Amino acid sequence: MSFKFPKRLSSKKKKPPKDNAQAEVLNMLGLEACLTTPLDPASMLDISTWTLDTQAPLEPKDLPNAFLQHLWLLSPDARSPFYKPPHDVLNNANKSPEEINGGDSQCAINPLDLVTAVFMSANTFLQQEMTVRMVQCQFAVPLVLQNINPVEPSHFLLWPLRGVVSQWRSHFPDKNNKVYEGHLASTDMPMISCVKLGHCGVSKSKVLNNVMSRLRAPKETFLHRGVDGGQLPRRLSNGLVEIGWYLPSGDTARDIFPVPVVISNLRGDASTHEKNLSLLCQASSAVVVFCGDLGEKEKQILASCKDMASNLILIDLSDTEQNENRVVGFVDQNLEKYMGLPRGSVLQGRALSEKELANRLCDTLKDLLPDKLKLVTLEGVAKLAEDLGLNVDEGAVCKKAMATVEKVLKGLDEGSDQFRKKQLPLQGALWSKLAEIEKEERKQIKEGKNINPQLQKEKKVILIELSSYKMTPAMKIFTDALCTSNKGERTYFLSWMKLKLQLMQTEKQNSPKDLFTNLQTEMENFMPEHSDELENAINNYLGDSLYTDSTSEQENTEEQPVNTKLQVSEQQFQIGQELHHVLPKSTEKTMEPQSQQKEHLVSTHDLAIEQQLRMTSNGKEIQDEEMIENGNLSCHGEQRDKQELTLAKSDSTSSTTQQRCQDFSFKHPEASCSQPFEPDLALLGLEHFLREMGLIFELTHISPGSGSQNVLRLPSLATDLLLYGIPLELMDGNASNIPIHWLGCVFAELKRRLPQKQCRVQALTNLGVHHARNAKVLSALFGVKFPEGRKRSTRGLYMAALCLPNNLRKDMECDFLLLIDAEGLCSISLHNKRNTLIHDNEMATVATGLSDVLMQNISSHAGSEFESNFTVIVNALLRIKECGSIPICQVLAQDEGINSILQATQLSRVYEMLQTETGYRGTNNSDNHYGKTTNFVKGPWYNMSLSEPVGSQYSKAVLNLKQNLFGALKRCAAKSKATGLPEFMSRLIAVWDAVTAESFSIGLQNTDKALAFSLFCTELSQWEDSFLEHMERWLMGVTEKILATKAKGLDAAIQNDLPSEFKDEVREEVKTQVDKLRSKAEAYLMKEDLLKMKTFIMSNMDDLQEQVTEEIIQRMETVNESHCYSTQLKKFETLLKKEQESKLPALIENSRSTKVLFEDTELEEEFESVWSKTLSNFDFRPSETDDITTRVTNILKENLIIRGLQKHITKLEVLGQNQTSSFQVNDEHFGYRSRLKHMFEENNRPNKLEAQQVACRIIDEYNQFVADKYSSPADFSDSYITKLLENVENALKEKPMEIRSAFEVDLKVYLCRAACQDFQKLHDRYAKDRELLTCLTATKSMYLAEFIYQFRKRDQCQRVAQAFTSMIIKPTVLDYIYRPLGMHIVEEIQSKALQYQSPRAFHLRLLEELIKEDCFESFLEYLLHYDNFRLRKIQETVVAHISESNNLGKWRQQRLGEIIGKIAAAVSQTAEGTNGLLSDAKPLLERVCLTLERDGGVDVTKAALDGPLFDITTEWDRFITCLMELLAAMRLELAKEFSQNGDITQLFQCLPIQPQESLFNRVRGCDKQCPLCRAPCELEEMGHEVHRALLHRPKGVFPHDSDSLSCISCAESMTKGNPDQSKDMHNMSVACRVLHLLYPDWSISPDDPNSQMPDLYWRYVLARFNERFAKEYKQEPAKIPEEWKKITKEEALYSLNEVVTGQC
Repeated sequence: MSFKFPKRLSSKKKKPPKDNAQAEVLNMLGLEACLTTPLDPASMLDISTWTLDTQAPLEPKDLPNAFLQHLWLLSPDARSPFYKPPHDVLNNANKSPEEINGGDSQCAINPLDLVTAVFMSANTFLQQEMTVRMVQCQFAVPLVLQNINPVEPSHFLLWPLRGVVSQWRSHFPDKNNKVYEGHLASTDMPMISCVKLGHCGVSKSKVLNNVMSRLRAPKETFLHRGVDGGQLPRRLSNGLVEIGWYLPSGDTARDIFPVPVVISNLRGDASTHEKNLSLLCQASSAVVVFCGDLGEKEKQILASCKDMASNLILIDLSDTEQNENRVVGFVDQNLEKYMGLPRGSVLQGRALSEKELANRLCDTLKDLLPDKLKLVTLEGVAKLAEDLGLNVDEGAVCKKAMATVEKVLKGLDEGSDQFRKKQLPLQGALWSKLAEIEKEERKQIKEGKNINPQLQKEKKVILIELSSYKMTPAMKIFTDALCTSNKGERTYFLSWMKLKLQLMQTEKQNSPKDLFTNLQTEMENFMPEHSDELENAINNYLGDSLYTDSTSEQENTEEQPVNTKLQVSEQQFQIGQELHHVLPKSTEKTMEPQSQQKEHLVSTHDLAIEQQLRMTSNGKEIQDEEMIENGNLSCHGEQRDKQELTLAKSDSTSSTTQQRCQDFSFKHPEASCSQPFEPDLALLGLEHFLREMGLIFELTHISPGSGSQNVLRLPSLATDLLLYGIPLELMDGNASNIPIHWLGCVFAELKRRLPQKQCRVQALTNLGVHHARNAKVLSALFGVKFPEGRKRSTRGLYMAALCLPNNLRKDMECDFLLLIDAEGLCSISLHNKRNTLIHDNEMATVATGLSDVLMQNISSHAGSEFESNFTVIVNALLRIKECGSIPICQVLAQDEGINSILQATQLSRVYEMLQTETGYRGTNNSDNHYGKTTNFVKGPWYNMSLSEPVGSQYSKAVLNLKQNLFGALKRCAAKSKATGLPEFMSRLIAVWDAVTAESFSIGLQNTDKALAFSLFCTELSQWEDSFLEHMERWLMGVTEKILATKAKGLDAAIQNDLPSEFKDEVREEVKTQVDKLRSKAEAYLMKEDLLKMKTFIMSNMDDLQEQVTEEIIQRMETVNESHCYSTQLKKFETLLKKEQESKLPALIENSRSTKVLFEDTELEEEFESVWSKTLSNFDFRPSETDDITTRVTNILKENLIIRGLQKHITKLEVLGQNQTSSFQVNDEHFGYRSRLKHMFEENNRPNKLEAQQVACRIIDEYNQFVADKYSSPADFSDSYITKLLENVENALKEKPMEIRSAFEVDLKVYLCRAACQDFQKLHDRYAKDRELLTCLTATKSMYLAEFIYQFRKRDQCQRVAQAFTSMIIKPTVLDYIYRPLGMHIVEEIQSKALQYQSPRAFHLRLLEELIKEDCFESFLEYLLHYDNFRLRKIQETVVAHISESNNLGKWRQQRLGEIIGKIAAAVSQTAEGTNGLLSDAKPLLERVCLTLERDGGVDVTKAALDGPLFDITTEWDRFITCLMELLAAMRLELAKEFSQNGDITQLFQCLPIQPQESLFNRVRGCDKQCPLCRAPCELEEMGHEVHRALLHRPKGVFPHDSDSLSCISCAESMTKGNPDQSKDMHNMSVACRVLHLLYPDWSISPDDPNSQMPDLYWRYVLARFNERFAKEYKQEPAKIPEEWKKITKEEALYSLNEVVTGQC
């Protein structure tokens, strides 16, 4: 979407910028080349004219194009800086517009920089076009544009503003109905300038937008940081001065200001742009300064502003808390006193919002309007800007052209009528009378009468008078100016001609101060205290040369001609630029002395604004005939005649006359500013001078003695203008005559200049009445400027030529699009209404006859003229129908009012009745015809006031209209061959001859036939609607019968084909109903005397009958085929589902067994096998006879022709025959030289063998190709044959041989014969079900997705069931089995082993086993690790018990059966009522667990259900099936495990209750040990407080001090000091008391003196392992008595038994 730069010189050369930030921005936007070759209006051809849709910018370089394209469509979003990268566009392909708009768009630049960059890159002509459209969009436009080179002065853009025209209604109590219209650049009005000093948080632009809107929703006139992209830093637009206008509507309740006001806005801080600030201060009526935090520099600037500005308003926005550098005195109320400002000149805005601040500012400005503010014009501001050193864009070439215009229009001030008679005499009564005489002669000749001698005499008198004509001075200057070699000067000349004609032609002239005189009267009446101030203000206004004298001094800008020879195409673009931007300025003061100029100036100010405002939309009409949109560059690149084009920079100039305004009186005060009115016959336009030029040339042919030697150059000059975009007048609508000789020469010259192959044309005509804004409609669509006959007496047909771009030439089959515009049609003439009606009919008939596509433009102000306007257009269609086919019609309705809709509907019906191809609209959409031909576009053509916004749907409606028009042109190209320029001229002559001779059955004054025919079309349309509704109901009944017949029929023919009796019923029913229509139509035609139209109407009836019959049969066939299609599709889906059902379980089982999750690619491969198998097994319907031989033959024939082998085409006759033999190489395949070379080598055998090998290889490849195609589910395609032929050619290239072309042809014929047989079978298989196959192929991905989905869901179901089994069911089962198993083992052991009955028995058994084992390590473990030793002994007992037991397996099997049964019951109970339903798995699984707990008494661990794993939706019955299968598998697995002798360690791990721990807890007893010898407490009573050990141990079995090696036990230590116990019992009792005091919870007493048996056990142990204990403890062996060493094991064991017996 990037720019296409014109390959030519621009009208203004610019120096390339230096490397700076501004240049970087332009480079980013792709505009760097435009700085040396600026964009011109011709660039808009590709951007706008030929663009039929809007495309989102993809990168920053696309933003300028997007801005211009949307601006030309008057889109409110034109300034958007957003673009979407390509990847976003791809991602948005299937998104809604809302989602797209909310997507990740990127903003590359501040929108104000975007606008500035495009203005910098455009020449002044394109700038004017942009300005006009921006103003229509209510956008602010640049006034002072910064130079791309910062060191160069800024540009003051006056030229672009000259095209802005608008209407308004000021508040004049005595003339409240008056609407003013004027050029805003030259209209006196107050100018309010707004600047900013210092940093402030309030958005100045947002405040101004609220000022201009106030009570309404704010318009984004000035861009601000709140808009999209406004937050980005500005890099180009700082220093830019923008302006916008506020224009009152006359509604005192809603208007903000009573008079027009121009508001300017300086971007950036004013302290950095002092020259622009100085300009605004000196030029403005009032300056509003937004004051932020001010420093010393700002203080000085503010003081200078007060000195320069007429009125100064300050808005204090400073932050007093944060401003440390603020200047003393600039605080609050002191500011007014310090600056010496009037009261109320300082507004406190710190605490106000933008809207509140705007209201305050509005109130302040309203107090100053209108009497306290001076009036200025932008022309005067330009003069001041030039004095300040700014570059004003109006130069010397413009002034020279203006001087020439002054000469041409000399004498126009005497009156338009006098000027016409003196300078344009050929357009007078003689020309009109001569046209009437010639028409009368043609009628008499047609009727076979002799020509009336009186007519001949009158004609001779006229010719004699015309023969004395000599070119008038005005026309001589005019033609000489057009022939100038300086094309830029010619452009300015034509533009100034249009502007000057608008400004000079006023009916009465008053002072422009009258615009405000009424306001002065109002102020005197209501505010007498201000009357003197108002008078002084007006006097000051009249005395101030800056604001009253719009004449500029001579500029010192030098012309810079560029004498480069250009092609015609270059010239046309150049002139297109130049003509497009001629400014609405008045005369220069170079022609008069300064004193006279001043006197003239004063008189100018005495002109009445009320009279000036009767002028047309000058800014628009300046562009009416300009040459910027012709687009003929590519058509004349090879032009023989090259001319020199001299360009000059634009220089500043101003007019010597002030703005003149015309007033329009309305019947009602509330009348719209855009109400239509009748044209003024006295007004002149540029088209009248161009018409005179044509008549001068025409006169040389009808009166050879007239004219001059310079006449012969006029056709060439007119051709230049046509190619440059100036429309050519085809018909003089005022005289109703066509200068045939003139047009013939112009077309001949045009044909001579164009290449022979670029003369194809199509004509698009815009036909509408005089107030339908025809010229503006075409300008909006194509950018072409036509003369506007809305206010002037412009009547006629005008033609412009647009060269089509290459991409449209092929589709439309033409090179030029001829746009024809009808102006002044049906305008009311007070002189001769009869002639006006005839002329209207003649002009409409000619316009219709010349058209390929006719756009009927319906005005929104038809009103009471509807009937007369409508009959003219209908009569034209009826007359052209008599000549042959009528053009394709499109209706443009400019609103959706009742009159427009009625006229559009009637025209559509008439068109449908008249068109050769009836375009039957079908039985199922009675309004389809209306939508095809009618377009609603509510354009801005009537919104002359800038206060009326453009409709939001306008952009879309314009694009839709262009699409429909280009679609109609393409249909026209398809219907008939495009004509050339000679044929177009011949058509013009033929139509004109028929018109002048009145060769039509409908007279030029007849209106009854058109109305009667229109009413007939309405009646017939209603009859047709009733007929079609009847056929629709009839079809519904027949459809039910068809379906019922097919449902009962068993025959394949009945199932597949539509029974013939139904077709016969259709034909009979349609014929009956159409015969009724014929009878009604014939009766109506006879009644209304329209029998002459009976022929084509009855022909349309025949077409209607045929088309309805065909459509009904086709729809019945569609119903039949749809039924067969749906049946076949269901069969296929059933078969596919069957194949999938056989495939999916295996895949799921494979995935489950391998525990591998299949990837999508693997599943796609599996589905491909299922798909191929289904297609191969599916029974496609057999094909009807459809031989592919013809298709193969045509492809092969085309191939041979391309290869230059036409001489072998006769060999193709055998293609339809069966292949009976294999391909053999023969001598004919070799040339004479080859055969001669190998004549002695066994009859050329080597060459034959090599060629045969090549042929065999190609045939093998063919066979493989056929096999591949048979395996793929696709019907035969022509590409198969093309591929085969390419393979043959490639193979022969790879193996070059000395062989003739006959070998290639014979091999291709052989393969194509085989292909006819092979591929015929393939085609027969799919032919009837081709649509089904196409659908299946297109939806294959959907079936694949369903296959993958089913696998994933089932696999997920399987996995979730497996997870539930493994995570919940299996743990529950194992817990149910193993939790009681530990206690079961404990009980069995206790029942068999007595030592586990009590702790004492267990302890004594351990001691017994220790002494029997006689192992020191065991004793050591027992002594040091008593608990571990006991636990180990218990575990050994448990292991031995389990190893020897045979009942554990049976017991586990029993428990397994019980729990599986309970689970199955719970699952079955939950599954009730959920069969085949999709259910959430988690709640159902929770129910299973709850049922199992409630009914089965089983503890279920449900914690795993809390995760997301089980949050799936599945078919519950399928899930139950998977679950039960897994449950059964788990039971088999566990049963098998239980039946085997597994690892005891693994068994222990499965037991929640460990049997060894349970036994240990039962036999562990009291855990307390003797504090002296660590002997365990032997008491078994629960809760005993005093512990007691039976067997105390000697010290030697434990580590002890080295100085105490006695081996006595703790009881012996009590008697150690007194061995003779019998002697001293008192000492022993004393020792016991001491020990009891030390250990009160232990009962420790000496052994029985009569028995030493309890101590024998440990004495034996110590004596047995004394050395080992010493070594283990690393101490000396204990000293033991000798008698201890004599104790035997038996005595030790016996002592244990004694202990047990004694305790018992």
